[in-house]
Amino acid sequence: MISSEIADWERERIKTYWSPARQLLKSIRRYQKCAGKKGLQANLNKKLAVICYRFWTVITGADIPINGSIGGGLSIPHPNGIVIHPKAKIGVNCLIHQQVTIGVSRKSNKAPIIEGHVDIGAGAKIIGDITIGEHALIGANAVVVKDVPAYAIVAGIPAKIIGTTAEDVEIV
Repeated sequence: MISSEIADWERERIKTYWSPARQLLKSIRRYQKCAGKKGLQANLNKKLAVICYRFWTVITGADIPINGSIGGGLSIPHPNGIVIHPKAKIGVNCLIHQQVTIGVSRKSNKAPIIEGHVDIGAGAKIIGDITIGEHALIGANAVVVKDVPAYAIVAGIPAKIIGTTAEDVEIV
């Protein structure tokens, strides 16, 4: 089973140059690495990272914040249309498919927290001040507006628990 705590950086490794999703993640990681440093070299590297980030954002069609809280090992096989709010927190080894939105609701200006190794299906919307537990599966086109416990499988509009990813876990 993939870890929900230890990042698998191999999932982000660039295997060929034309790998837009991984190039986008690389530019985000490069910017974040330089953001805490001072000096001329760090500033130049940060500006170069921003230029690369903007290029790969246009190519991928994804709106992933350059200063967002994104755990290592993120996999985005088809990044087109992914929108992530800057305040959202994404754990390690998550999988996000195309057209996913992770954002705030009208009621609260707080963004979702997605724990480690969560798989999010194409077109899913995760909205509001909620937490998605580790190893959860979010079905395609699901609209998630309530907390999802660890190991749960949710689907529908609004999303409801339809199963579990672990046989020894009881969903209440």
